[in-house]
Amino acid sequence: MDIQIRELSHLEQARSIEIDSSFTIDSMLNLTINGGQIGYTITELAGYRKSYEEISAGDYAEYIGNPKKKCFLAYAGEVIVGQILLKENWNKYGFVDCLKVDNEYRGFGIGRQLIRQARLWAEAGGMPGLMLETQNNNVRACQFYESCGFVIGGFDYLLYKGLHPQTKEAAIYWYLIFE
Repeated sequence: MDIQIRELSHLEQARSIEIDSSFTIDSMLNLTINGGQIGYTITELAGYRKSYEEISAGDYAEYIGNPKKKCFLAYAGEVIVGQILLKENWNKYGFVDCLKVDNEYRGFGIGRQLIRQARLWAEAGGMPGLMLETQNNNVRACQFYESCGFVIGGFDYLLYKGLHPQTKEAAIYWYLIFE
């Protein structure tokens, strides 16, 4: 499949970004610390679908022409099938604010191409690496980031309790350190 990665350059494009980024939750990472190393085991769960709120077209305006923030889109022909939103974080890492690949186009390497583009952007900006946050119940995403060379730098079991006090969902902070 021929995929082109292009920087979002016109707000008009943002109006037509519709990506089905829903995913199945069917397992959870159980995080541990042993000797200063973070590890995990995987527990199976009853499956359910999850999706995040879509970003409105107006929210993309800050990514156009801003050297500290970028939006790259993945195209299959003229159809937008993926996106990555990036910003320079306060700690100088490139922060992956959002990575989405449409359900119908997963498994074709689009996520890896978007991560590769993020790395090029961060290296060009003199950043020491990339970082992102995902949840311990998004196991497929965690396994994807790990396969791209990211390592777990930390986790937070309290972050999502403000939204759902009984949740067992934890934030996992992943880092790809450039050598």
